[in-house]
Amino acid sequence: MERVTSQTKPIRVLVVDDHPLIREGIGALLMNQKDLELVGVAANGLEAVEAFRAHQPDVTLMDLQMPEMNGVDAITAIRTEFPKARIIALTTYAGDVLAQRALKAGARAYLLKNDERKDLLNAIRAVHGGQKEIHSGVATELAMHAADDALTSRETEVLVLIAGGNSNKLIADKLCISDETVKGHVSSILSKLGANDRTHAVTLALKRGIIDL
Repeated sequence: MERVTSQTKPIRVLVVDDHPLIREGIGALLMNQKDLELVGVAANGLEAVEAFRAHQPDVTLMDLQMPEMNGVDAITAIRTEFPKARIIALTTYAGDVLAQRALKAGARAYLLKNDERKDLLNAIRAVHGGQKEIHSGVATELAMHAADDALTSRETEVLVLIAGGNSNKLIADKLCISDETVKGHVSSILSKLGANDRTHAVTLALKRGIIDL
């Protein structure tokens, strides 16, 4: 009988995504690969943490925009308990700020869902082998904004309220600050983001992953 060695064992993969079709699609893709094995699925961050504890996979594919607990928080929770966990952020968004959060949380790779299937498979193998992978478009975004001044937590709060359709007066009331202070924050936000107006600022912030609606 042939002895099964660590070299011949398939790479055990956990898939985390709130969309059933994505989970099923990736599962079907993995089934066609002799060196890869789907060991579990999860629909949100909370489920991801539990599934990781149960299966302790070799590589985890983690969506970032999910209910209950988002992917970045799930990565942080898993890596806190299992520091050697190899996690790939797999998302629709190429935003540099979202990518920074995921990578800082401990993701070993950052890929987009519209990547070629072979890119995803190769990334799983590469991350399992100790390498890191970042989508070229995301890497470009990170380089473009590397020297940008980040929004403060208060400016981000103001921007979220702007995105919710609130006027300066309503924002001032909600945050218990003056109208003039809100105007100052808005001016700073527009300057830092290179935005023409409030709507443009929200669009840019969503694209970069600074805020999430």
